[in-house]
Amino acid sequence: MGEPNKIPNRQAICETLMAHAKDDRDIIALCSDSRGSASMTPFFNAFPEQSVEVGIAEQNLVSISAGLAKCGKKPFCFSPACFISTRSYEQAKIDVAYSNTNVKLIGISGGISYGELGMSHHSAQDIAAMSAIPNMRVYLPSDRFQTAKLIECLLQDEKPAYVRVGRNPVEDIYSENNCPFELDEATVIIDGDVANAKPSSKIDWKQVKEVANKGEFVTLAACGEMVRPMVLAAQQLAEEGIHTIMLDIFAVKPMDEKAAVESAKLSKLIVTAEEHAPLGGFGSAVAQIVSANCPTKVIVKALPDDHVITGKSKAVFDYYGLNEEGFAETVKKNL
Repeated sequence: MGEPNKIPNRQAICETLMAHAKDDRDIIALCSDSRGSASMTPFFNAFPEQSVEVGIAEQNLVSISAGLAKCGKKPFCFSPACFISTRSYEQAKIDVAYSNTNVKLIGISGGISYGELGMSHHSAQDIAAMSAIPNMRVYLPSDRFQTAKLIECLLQDEKPAYVRVGRNPVEDIYSENNCPFELDEATVIIDGDVANAKPSSKIDWKQVKEVANKGEFVTLAACGEMVRPMVLAAQQLAEEGIHTIMLDIFAVKPMDEKAAVESAKLSKLIVTAEEHAPLGGFGSAVAQIVSANCPTKVIVKALPDDHVITGKSKAVFDYYGLNEEGFAETVKKNL
């Protein structure tokens, strides 16, 4: 997977928007006193007439973005995920989703990115909250390459969306020349082999069945920063004779139901992973789809339904077993 990456997903968003903003004057970036945290300072410096600093006023931030969208602009609205998904929830619900405005809500420093700042700055409920809003799409890209592909696609449509990214760089999963991507489709990785990853629509499910028939076969499903440790767990399990189909489900809503159901049909177990509370989030959505179509045991790996400990992200992940070793052990324990 190459050298350690130093570019956070939020920077990939800025770079992608800057590449288009010079030719598309309708692209507008709005921040809530968060341009530094959002890695959007270069955009504000390069395109001051396409930048709006609202200040610490998240409700205004979202409503102003909706107004700009109604004027034909393409607003990308940046604020810490813990605030944009709570303080401006009504505006996201009414001004953006219900009014069907072309606003892309970008929740930065999501999950436990602000780990040492504690519960007030954690966003462990945003997947559940945003997914519950009709007409709101929810995306958690897994690395910088997938993030760039996602933003490229979102620039081409006029529908509401919530995108959550973390604060810290995520080690690369894909590469510039190999980042399979189809909007609203899971990326499928067999036995942790990222080089041969494909969008679910391009997967030969008969071929996957042949792998499943070799012995123990498990579905791993993750979103956001949990994808890389899940891929590493898949590689470890393959070495131990446990075969996996790994679903990188960056589109939490609308979720790729076909990929979830087809993989469930072949699996003895499904393990999901998310940087979120265990109730109403990613794992709950997977379990709901699977239980209705092909009942298979689903184990949800998530943060606890409790106040999360403080500390740097890796320390918190390790504490709760949200890492390569924890995922692999969960699979072996539940088979």
